Amino acid sequence: MGKIYDVDANVLVDKAAEALKKSENVVPPDWAMFVKTGVHKERPPQQNDWWYKRAAALLRKVYMVGPIGVNKLRRLYGGKKDRGSKPEHFFKGSGKIIRLILQQLEMDGYVKYQEKGVHKGRVITPKGMAFLDKVSK
Repeated sequence: MGKIYDVDANVLVDKAAEALKKSENVVPPDWAMFVKTGVHKERPPQQNDWWYKRAAALLRKVYMVGPIGVNKLRRLYGGKKDRGSKPEHFFKGSGKIIRLILQQLEMDGYVKYQEKGVHKGRVITPKGMAFLDKVSK
């Protein structure tokens, strides 16, 4: 049986995004077609299904790193902003997008919030592990 560590990340995210499109809880909001994914971006995403790809990438990241919080995910999805003649500066990604996708994945039962212990944040559930392992075959 294949695990997500044995598969190329891009292939896994694409396959998982296709499977997440069938979910009734993971749905892009109305404003998703107009919004940038961070302050460092100049334009919104050009792909129509970018919401599902971001959801699949977040699910993979929670599987591999979890427990992980929104702030660390914002740092992972951030980037350098072109500020003209001034030096480039790093900016975090959009927290609203990450938070909303994680809430949608929680409604599907793929991730859950872990409060106890030193490490707080989102962790993958057995249902989420089974979903990604099935997609990675």
